Amino acid sequence: MSVILRGFGVAALALVMVAGCDGGKTQNSAQNPPGKEWPLHDGHLGNSRYSTLKEINTANVKSLGGAWKTELKGGVSRTAPVIENGLMFIASGGIRLAAGISPEKSSEMSAMAGGGTVDAAAAGGIYALNAKTGDVVWHYVPKGPGVSTLIKGAGAGDGKVFVGLSDAYVAAVDQKTGKEVWNMLAGADPLPPGEFIAAAPMYAEGTVLVGIGSGDAGISGRTVAMDAKTGAKLWEFRSIPGPGEAGHETWPQDTDAWKRGGGGVWANMSVDPELGLVYFGTGNAFPMQGGEVRAGDNLYTASLLAVDLKTGKYRWHYQFTRHEVWESDIGAPTVLYDAVIDGKTVPAIAAMRMDGNILMFDRATGKPLQEMEDRPVRQVERMHTAKTQPFPKNADQIGFACAQPDLNPKGFVLGCFFDAVDYTDPNIILPGSATRFAPMSYNPETKQFYITGAVSSGWARRAKNPYYFSGGSTPVPGIKTYGLLVAFDAATHKITWQKQMPRPISNGSGAMTTAGGLLFHGEPDGNFQAYDLKNGDLLWQFQTGSPAVAPASTYEIDGKQYVAIISDSHVWSFAAGGALEQAPAREMMAEGSGFSGRIVTTNEIKMGEEQESTIARGVDEKFLDEYALVPKRAKTETGAKVTWVNTTTLTRDATAQDGSWTTGPIAPGKSATLTFDKPGTYVYTSKAHPWIYGELTIE
Repeated sequence: MSVILRGFGVAALALVMVAGCDGGKTQNSAQNPPGKEWPLHDGHLGNSRYSTLKEINTANVKSLGGAWKTELKGGVSRTAPVIENGLMFIASGGIRLAAGISPEKSSEMSAMAGGGTVDAAAAGGIYALNAKTGDVVWHYVPKGPGVSTLIKGAGAGDGKVFVGLSDAYVAAVDQKTGKEVWNMLAGADPLPPGEFIAAAPMYAEGTVLVGIGSGDAGISGRTVAMDAKTGAKLWEFRSIPGPGEAGHETWPQDTDAWKRGGGGVWANMSVDPELGLVYFGTGNAFPMQGGEVRAGDNLYTASLLAVDLKTGKYRWHYQFTRHEVWESDIGAPTVLYDAVIDGKTVPAIAAMRMDGNILMFDRATGKPLQEMEDRPVRQVERMHTAKTQPFPKNADQIGFACAQPDLNPKGFVLGCFFDAVDYTDPNIILPGSATRFAPMSYNPETKQFYITGAVSSGWARRAKNPYYFSGGSTPVPGIKTYGLLVAFDAATHKITWQKQMPRPISNGSGAMTTAGGLLFHGEPDGNFQAYDLKNGDLLWQFQTGSPAVAPASTYEIDGKQYVAIISDSHVWSFAAGGALEQAPAREMMAEGSGFSGRIVTTNEIKMGEEQESTIARGVDEKFLDEYALVPKRAKTETGAKVTWVNTTTLTRDATAQDGSWTTGPIAPGKSATLTFDKPGTYVYTSKAHPWIYGELTIE
């Protein structure tokens, strides 16, 4: 938790803007939601994703059409457009200029302007578009080595645009010209592998705030404040407290596990300038599943924190998940709002936990605004699991607390959120994240939160090596999934209405609401949609041609309201009477339809697979998945012989679900061969291990 008060030369890429004024009131405020402009990724410092604009409303939203479309060549963006002074600023992913390209050439490419399409040679960076026409005004490409593929957003203000990079640098760019003002390192010096800026920087009171999302790489996550004019580092708050600091006692005292503790800061922060506080959520502990090497609650991982805006000093915290072993990041932006408690207005903050619980606090003191209780959870003593986890009492949960029998295939043990899973547990299915990275919206008129979520589940696995991490659960055919669009009452903590959606939407576009009574949301199938806030009825949709992975924004120019969203590498802006035609829809696989993935033409199927960790660093052990099939989906011709080779330490078998064939038991190191004379597609499992599923097609 070290607070560093020193200047520090540094540099990087992610996006944020300093807000201007509207009617004498700053839009860059925790209390005043945006109107004519949208100067920060989530609208304003309170992240409510609510706009006071209402020209487009429930009565006329059907007149909404495409006003303009601009393609960002060479880069995909996951960011919400930010708008100020008639310009739209967008951070776009892509590969930075390769070594050997001269600064002069870089400057030429960055100074491009023109008719709405950017040269493919200039991939990634920041784009400034004319917000009324979509024409490119300028394009900034950061210099230096490395690749920027994790650009998460922009913000405007102080006459600059601030962008954070995947190599933990932050750049400030002049809003009018696109010229670089400064480029400084927010990360450590020397920069360790795995450090990067994980979300859009936040501008407040002359300060640029960025989160370091390095927890999965075995580094302490951090929140860093930089001077907006110079880029000098002002202070730094480490998510993991060191010796002598409060919270360090929640880590082992006889090891240095805390030095690799995790706690990355993944989501956009929120700021209350009146209270002088910065709020942010932290991510999982490290190693992600290896609780056995880090006994204790492991502060401040999986926590909501408030620190002083001027100094970075700790003010309060609440840990959402104790001794975290489920990768339960607080991944969505926190939202500031005003709560009414016993007739008094209380400055409040809300955050989503990945299990679908919404937790609310007095943002001045950190006191919960709900009655909380500790509930016992499944234990694995060897992993030092926490005996209980905190839950709000008498509050609705989005989705289900446990994996549902009617949504999951047979053969598995169905578990619940916060059930610990060890390497000796072969077949436990846990619910997937009900709420995750997609931002929610708070509407001060309805006093409701609007949330996009998911009902899903996955096969939870782990290796003996505590540092091994393969990226979470193993896909299983036949699991049924769907999305949820939810209105949640801030006062009663109850769901007001809920709509089932075709696909999980706990990641992606999230929600934006307006004073026009509308909720805007982009679907994975490319449809940009508007819903009635009162009941969740779909009022309008437009096919953009690509999955929407970014949130929407809205703004006004010359008295006309626009709504904008990024769909893959295209920016769309909509207005009443817009004449652009819809794009062709992409073909989407039906959710829960059975097997997915590549079908391999082969006559040999291997039982068992040796895997390497995809995230954790310094792992010297490979993981033998005793229950794998390689390939899981195989294809061959009629009359062919198909051989199953057992490379595991278990006796395995392959048996058709319809009972038409079986290999019988296959000992370790042995094989079995069957001849298939009849065309068809067979789903097969295992008598000994009925949670194994494979598919064989005979043509």
